[in-house]
Amino acid sequence: MIEIVFAFKGEGRGSCSTATEPIRAPLAEVLVDFYPFVGRLVKGSDGKMAATCTGEGVLFVEAMSDDEIGMLGDISVINPGTLRKLVKHSQGAQTIVEESLLTVQVTTFKCGGISVGIVMNHVLVDGKALADFLTCWSDVARGRSPSILPFLNRSVLCPRRPPLVELPHHEYAPIDRPSEKIVDCRTKPHVYRSFYFEPHTLIQLKKVSTITTHDGSSRVPTSFEVISALVWIARTKALGMDPHETTKLLTAVDGRPKFDPPLPRGYFGNGIAWSCAECSAGELTFKPFLFAVQTVQEALRCVTESYIRSAIDHVELNRVVVDYEGNACCISKWSRLSFYERDFGFGRPFQVAPTMVPHNLVLVASQSEESDNVVVSLGLPRDAMDVFSELIQSELALMNKY
Repeated sequence: MIEIVFAFKGEGRGSCSTATEPIRAPLAEVLVDFYPFVGRLVKGSDGKMAATCTGEGVLFVEAMSDDEIGMLGDISVINPGTLRKLVKHSQGAQTIVEESLLTVQVTTFKCGGISVGIVMNHVLVDGKALADFLTCWSDVARGRSPSILPFLNRSVLCPRRPPLVELPHHEYAPIDRPSEKIVDCRTKPHVYRSFYFEPHTLIQLKKVSTITTHDGSSRVPTSFEVISALVWIARTKALGMDPHETTKLLTAVDGRPKFDPPLPRGYFGNGIAWSCAECSAGELTFKPFLFAVQTVQEALRCVTESYIRSAIDHVELNRVVVDYEGNACCISKWSRLSFYERDFGFGRPFQVAPTMVPHNLVLVASQSEESDNVVVSLGLPRDAMDVFSELIQSELALMNKY
């Protein structure tokens, strides 16, 4: 599930009805085009999930709070205990096929502030598709024609006939593989923390990992690449992996622009591919920081149309899932999604944040609309999180000295 909260100042609206009506009616209108959201998941005889258009609808909830919206504080600091009160989960659902594919909760605060909480089933679509849906919804809410409509033909990402696995795909693991975890994160209680990377810090991290090529030009990594490398190193150390163990960093990559031609505009589905950076824990933690950055870069460069087609066929032929467990860490970037541009008629959100971070996922996002800071959020068992926090804070302090 994707659980996300949009916080709006609301321009003084104080009653629940005036907050929800400009949101509810446009939602009903756009769901005509985005009709898969009003159905439910079904599991086919082949074990694959599909959306059946039952027309059961989207759960829409109105709520009111006697508090000021400021009591939420900085919602980019992940606090599931508070933020999950601002989203609505399907009551009584025992399995994923019983869950609503989309729920919306609008909460009005006494100051006129408004939060819009969304829960979306990730099996149906990815973050980019959700962002496109929100674009259409906010367009209609402001009396405009939808600027982007869903492309619903999933056949563009079907397996080839016959399937052809041309490349290794270590980003996947067998469904029934034996467990060999160093830290069993599923059974240990998690704590969630967020870490802020200021522009100056990112500049310094890029400087120490910039290389000069043979022609004299400089190859400067992106902010996301240096953050990914630093988090990967710190997490590997925090979990106490054996130096001979293989550690992986899986990065969610939007596959839409990787095709030639790109996937149709508005492709409504999961267009994500996973890059896989891997090495031994010893190499990652003992070699210079540049090694980790270059390993991440090389994995990202490998995500091409051929790689994605091969991955689709690999999944078709084998009982595999994305390797979320064991020594693998997944990282996803929200900073390029257009969440801060959403305006339902009462201004843009001043903050957008997830209510929680799923197991083994690191989320990279913008702190707020006004801030240039990048926030990195994750959950770990408490003992591992204490080590991780110390390592990250030490590195940030070092960079800030320059």
